[in-house]
Amino acid sequence: MVSVGSGEYTYDVCEDWASLPEGMTFGMVSAVATDSQDRVYAFQRKDPPVLVFDREGNLVNSWGNGAFLFAHGIHIAEDMVYLTDRDSSVCILYTLDGKPVQMLGRHGVHSDTGCEVPGELVPRAAGPFNYPSEIVPSPTGDLYVSDGYRNARVHRFDNNGALLASWGQPGKHSPGEFHLPHSLLVSQDKVFVCDRENHRIQVFDMSGEYLEMWTDIQRPMDISADGDGVLYVSEGRVNDGPARVSVLDTAGKVLARFDCRGPGHGSWVDSQGNIYVGLGDVGGIDKFARQRS
Repeated sequence: MVSVGSGEYTYDVCEDWASLPEGMTFGMVSAVATDSQDRVYAFQRKDPPVLVFDREGNLVNSWGNGAFLFAHGIHIAEDMVYLTDRDSSVCILYTLDGKPVQMLGRHGVHSDTGCEVPGELVPRAAGPFNYPSEIVPSPTGDLYVSDGYRNARVHRFDNNGALLASWGQPGKHSPGEFHLPHSLLVSQDKVFVCDRENHRIQVFDMSGEYLEMWTDIQRPMDISADGDGVLYVSEGRVNDGPARVSVLDTAGKVLARFDCRGPGHGSWVDSQGNIYVGLGDVGGIDKFARQRS
């Protein structure tokens, strides 16, 4: 079996780890996450949009048919599923078995940023939402949303969905400027934002005050953390180079880095330190099983 990574962060590569019953095929797996039992949830761009796999990669459940226009981000915390429907400009919270609990935004209602082409640098930032990319909770219960494809902001809501604050402006250089905030994570009392097209991760406090940025990153796509606060970032291709995964400490130091099959759009680390990467056009999930001494 092929191994990647280095030192404490070395992994066995399990390509096409997740299997589907005969007659089913994957769409693009936009994002992936695990629940408290390390079941793996794939958010794909076809029906059924949510596929649930056991630890061996067998399909055990699916749900969400007809509910999503364009699957984008998934996050699971305290066995609640946080999903973003990018093109509908809504973020929806679900139970593990697919019952909707709460929605932020209104289907098809987009804020006025002057942007019509997803991914372009927007003329101006605006309020929620215009093609959001991910929603995640904080330990206090507040909800944070990266509003990225036709906006340039991070929004903070209370647990009832009331907007508390927004920050960010379109730009390519200065702190607090974003060109496609694609994923985010609240960990260690900090907010880590994948500023994808600026090839950097920006770090803020819980109120949105800028702290620092990490630039040893290429097109950061998705970010997750293990129980020790170590960060796992999937990074997209640049020019003809490969997609990759970087393991970072809380100061942004690279602990391990290795290539993966692209585009690296969605990734996650489970409770055992195994990494999952959603695949693009071919669909499916690659697993990087952490080696233990």
